[in-house]
Amino acid sequence: MQLHLCTWLEVEAYLQTSKGIILPIGSTEQHGPTGLIGTDAICAEVIAKGVGEATSALVGPPINVGMALHHTEFPGSMSLRPSTLILVIRDYLVSLARAGFRQFFFINGHGGNVATLKAAFSEIYATLADLQIPESDQVRCRLNNWYMNGKVYQLAKEFYGDLEGSHATPSEVAVTQFVYPEAIKVAPLSLEVASGYPIYGAAHFRQHYPDGRMGSDPSLATPEHGKQLYDVAVACITHDYQEFMAADEWSCMQAVTGL
Repeated sequence: MQLHLCTWLEVEAYLQTSKGIILPIGSTEQHGPTGLIGTDAICAEVIAKGVGEATSALVGPPINVGMALHHTEFPGSMSLRPSTLILVIRDYLVSLARAGFRQFFFINGHGGNVATLKAAFSEIYATLADLQIPESDQVRCRLNNWYMNGKVYQLAKEFYGDLEGSHATPSEVAVTQFVYPEAIKVAPLSLEVASGYPIYGAAHFRQHYPDGRMGSDPSLATPEHGKQLYDVAVACITHDYQEFMAADEWSCMQAVTGL
């Protein structure tokens, strides 16, 4: 079930059986000469939909613009400031918590979001307590970075070895090729690709990573690889979501029964 394709009556009925929701979040940023600007959001959204189908969980609308300030020297890249993204996440979850949702499972496709999301979770817990929303002490947020799942990472290394790199990676490009085969891009890539430089501001990033890649060779990506990576990600994250929900249900039962 996708939230934006439901009616309020359907959501109300869903909340009678589950308080959990999956929220995909990514970024709109450059991914090298052959990677789609929407790569991080595309991957998070399609994997979230797969997990939702496997678990009968409700999936919220994707948050397509994340914290990508260091990419904004490349045309087409968009970013929220960390403070803005924290407020966006806070307002999303306050709305959903008022409706009765209690477990928020974020499937993230962008490394630059991680620190901000963790800060946002602390902001949310404090805000819900201040607003005295009923059962706010039962709200739980979980971050799942699909690309960091052990089996996904292992498969990517089997396919690409050290040429997986850390940005504009062949694994994430492969997933987008699986989802949008009509949008596969081809462009000449330098045999030498920069890696190992720290990330500071946007101008510094473009100076040290001139074509946007970080140690990666996305020319190795194929739609077939993307399908395999997608399948592994959905299977692993389905398990993670089920564990998250089961652990929280047990905690709630302990609180009620005093066990």
